[in-house]
Amino acid sequence: MAAGTPKPSGRGTLLGGTARGLISATEMVERLVAFTLITVGTAFTKSHQARGVIRPLIQEQVFRAGVRLIPMVCFLGLSLGVLIVGQTEALLQEVGANQYTGALLVTVIIRELAPLVSGLVVFARVGTASVIELGTARALGEMEALEALGIDPIHYLVVPRVIGFTVAVMGLTLYCILASLFSGYVFAYSRGLPLNPAAYLERIAAALSWVDFPLLALKSGLFGAITALIVSYQGLARPLRLEDIGDTTARTVVYCLVVCLIVDAGFIPLYLIL
Repeated sequence: MAAGTPKPSGRGTLLGGTARGLISATEMVERLVAFTLITVGTAFTKSHQARGVIRPLIQEQVFRAGVRLIPMVCFLGLSLGVLIVGQTEALLQEVGANQYTGALLVTVIIRELAPLVSGLVVFARVGTASVIELGTARALGEMEALEALGIDPIHYLVVPRVIGFTVAVMGLTLYCILASLFSGYVFAYSRGLPLNPAAYLERIAAALSWVDFPLLALKSGLFGAITALIVSYQGLARPLRLEDIGDTTARTVVYCLVVCLIVDAGFIPLYLIL
């Protein structure tokens, strides 16, 4: 550094890094929104094309991201039921606040943990693998080969993943809820709590409202669609080299987690208003 040239202060460096991070995040959001609009437009405009090819691809994604993960999600649901439902029921029984059991279970399990856990499981087991698959295909020039054959890569690779992941997360969320409530009741009953199944289900039903069902479907579906879109964007939207795939997968993990948490937080006002 030349004599007399002031060195950048720590505060200036921090502000500069923060500004660059905000600009990068804004550009990332803009590109992801554009990619989402392209995907939605492709799904609608080409919905009647190559159905015999696209339907098996959608079924394959539902199987990979949904059916194959049912045992894992059920295991996590059983664990959540013991850790949260059963212990919450036992604690409320001890302090004489049984009237709040249904509200707590609906808020913690049905509204929050079940869709979030299902979405994260799908991303961890299938989403990361999809990033590697798509990134490798892009690095090896397979996208150009598809375009040369007159096949739209978005229609062939992205749309089936978006639909398949959405359906898969919605279905896994239901399995997670059922497993959690079942294991929670079994745990509470094993501790000798005077609670029969009818009373247990009645408390949960009383805490549910009609808006819980469409909002639960919307939230779980969004988690699946967002995961598929971010995964597909990271794998396809820009040129990659084989050595870049590992870093791209790591960034995708962060992006999916952050976006899903932001979307989850966005549902809180809806539950409060409705």
